[in-house]
Amino acid sequence: MSQDLIAMCGFGLEKVVQRELADLQIDSSLGADAASAGRVAFRGGLPEIALTNLHLRCAQRIVIRVAEFNAADFDALFEQTKDLPWGELIPAAGQFPVSARSYKSQLTSAPALQRSVKKAIAQALQRDHFVGELPETGGRYHVDLALQNDQALLTLDTSGQPLSQRGYQSHHSKAILSQTLAAALVKLTYWKPEFPLIDPYCGAGIIPIEAAMIAARIAPGVDREFAFESWSDESKRLLGTLREQAVEQQLNEIPERILGFDTNSRRLADARQNAQLAGVDEMVHFQDARFDQISSKRRFGSLVTRLPFVPGEPQDWRSDEAAVLYETIPDLLRRLPTWSHYVFTGNRKLEDLLGRPADRRRKLYDGKFSCTYYQFHGPRPVVEQRSVNEAATTVNESDANPGQEVAQAPSTMTLVHAEGKAAFGELNDKALHQAGLFTSRLTKRAKHLRRWPTQRGITCFRLYERDIPEIPLVVDRYEDHLHITEFERPHDRDPAQHGNWLDLMAETAGKALNVPSNQIHFKRRGRQENFSQHEKVAQTGNRMEVGEGGLKFWVNLSDYIDTGLFLDHRVTRDMVRKESAGKDVLNLFAYTGSFSVYAADGGARSTTTVDLSNTYTRWAEDNLKLNGFLDDGAVGDHQLITRDVGRFVKDQIGQAEYDLVVLDPPTYSRSKKTDQDWNVQRDALPLLQDLLQLVRPGGVVYFSNNFRRFKFDPQSLELSACHEISKQTVPEDFRNRRIHRCWRMVRR
Repeated sequence: MSQDLIAMCGFGLEKVVQRELADLQIDSSLGADAASAGRVAFRGGLPEIALTNLHLRCAQRIVIRVAEFNAADFDALFEQTKDLPWGELIPAAGQFPVSARSYKSQLTSAPALQRSVKKAIAQALQRDHFVGELPETGGRYHVDLALQNDQALLTLDTSGQPLSQRGYQSHHSKAILSQTLAAALVKLTYWKPEFPLIDPYCGAGIIPIEAAMIAARIAPGVDREFAFESWSDESKRLLGTLREQAVEQQLNEIPERILGFDTNSRRLADARQNAQLAGVDEMVHFQDARFDQISSKRRFGSLVTRLPFVPGEPQDWRSDEAAVLYETIPDLLRRLPTWSHYVFTGNRKLEDLLGRPADRRRKLYDGKFSCTYYQFHGPRPVVEQRSVNEAATTVNESDANPGQEVAQAPSTMTLVHAEGKAAFGELNDKALHQAGLFTSRLTKRAKHLRRWPTQRGITCFRLYERDIPEIPLVVDRYEDHLHITEFERPHDRDPAQHGNWLDLMAETAGKALNVPSNQIHFKRRGRQENFSQHEKVAQTGNRMEVGEGGLKFWVNLSDYIDTGLFLDHRVTRDMVRKESAGKDVLNLFAYTGSFSVYAADGGARSTTTVDLSNTYTRWAEDNLKLNGFLDDGAVGDHQLITRDVGRFVKDQIGQAEYDLVVLDPPTYSRSKKTDQDWNVQRDALPLLQDLLQLVRPGGVVYFSNNFRRFKFDPQSLELSACHEISKQTVPEDFRNRRIHRCWRMVRR
């Protein structure tokens, strides 16, 4: 059955998508309205839906145009929606979430629009299918309402997750480039795979990877799923056949290896990982190099890049990195005089910086920000003489057509809806969308971290750290358990809805990471106003044994906000172990004694573990016993003391000395055992002054805390050296690089 279809795309990319459709032998010349802002219309049935989803590189999604009509009031919207033959599109058991947006229209409330359309479709489906209930247990048919100038456009999504989600992106970044936009940037050039292509500021490698996929004829959707797959067995069979054909057309190698450069090792690691996931790691090469180090002996080629910009402040280049880039890019382009250069940026002064106008400018959008694609064309290539064993290639670029091609799975949650609206806790489509985002992110993080933990003897690590702002959770993996913590953030859910939302997120995490629900532990960490203290949250007493660095520790994932093992100090603990041999080690605010265990393993002559809590002192004792350091015949003397740290230090002055001290106090603490609460900003410096009297000359103090705004004057302490080592001590699995502050101090 032929239908009206629309390829949704970014503004400015309509012609590129039309050329892609033409390459697929799909006619998009449907009159003057065939291509409008962000849309390219065409007709087709299931084969065209499958083909376009699988092969279009520059479209964001493929939708079925259901209807378009005037809707200046809710009655008109409801009745006209209800009159449509929804039963021909959606089966009785189909899920049909509704999204809505409005622009310059009488009806402005998106939730109200969603409810109206949802109700109208529900009544239409009951009418068309002769049923009284709609279980919504089948395939997913996402309906979207776009209301502009009172003109309603109803569409049915066939793609699911946006087509930009190819399934190979291993990291999310604020500066990441959309795959669809990256592909468009390549297709809008005169580049051919027979010539070199470089991206001098490649970031996560999206442009080189998309170029390699174009050159190797790799269909962008070959490794992901689509919404329409769940609609029928025929859809699955057809898509399977098309996937097989697409794989058969792929090339195993390309004429020229594509190059990407950057100076950030983390971005380069991301790029290499992305290329591997995309299956083009043999076709691209990423290298650490500055602009002023990049050159080529090849006479012809294309430079394609996206340079950073400050959104909304096109003339404000306060970033040191951006300033260096814009200072050195003229020299880079000068070293490649016969190349063509394509620069995508929000910097409106680029032409002034380069000293010449662009041969062509194209307005495109990077997300919601208006940018310009500056194109500087090099001379026409002629016969090029290559080195030994390379053939000469003739390319007449006057015949080339810019944009002409040479050669993840959405998470669906099943919810059963009864007639009418639930009294409390009903979740909207936004929550399902967030669950899909959460699934995608967790899956990618788990894939990214699938190797290095086991290679380093790490079984407890961070998987997710508020990566998506609207999902403010932290997910840590402890062996085969998940520990999930919520950080409070403003939202529009009532308490019942929020409780269901938390359950949905926990369920989503378990399914995404294949962890049973009884091994998922959920906590809420509220904002600590005025140095408030986190309390105990349960009384189960359940503990489990975990491993780290060849040692064993007891953790409790149920009863406390903190589990008994601070994962962010994994690196610091190893530093202490390497420095402990033959030394007397003092561990203050010892918590569960993990630093003492590491010190004992490093060969410490003695360890003294001090904490005010009886619970934590016993816990530390159990950890030492678990590793055999309190057994008969164990090497070293290991004491555990339950006492206020400040009083202990004062009483030890003149009585004992230590070679290595670990001081890791809480930000705030209160106890009935002391007269005064502990405040790290107020009390840490006096404690350090007393503590240094217990440290032998040349002895070392590792001092850390979690108060980001902590300040102190090292000059007021008797130190020969004091270095902040926070960056070196935060493990690589932590996105928050300021999770703690840490200093290494040497006693004068």
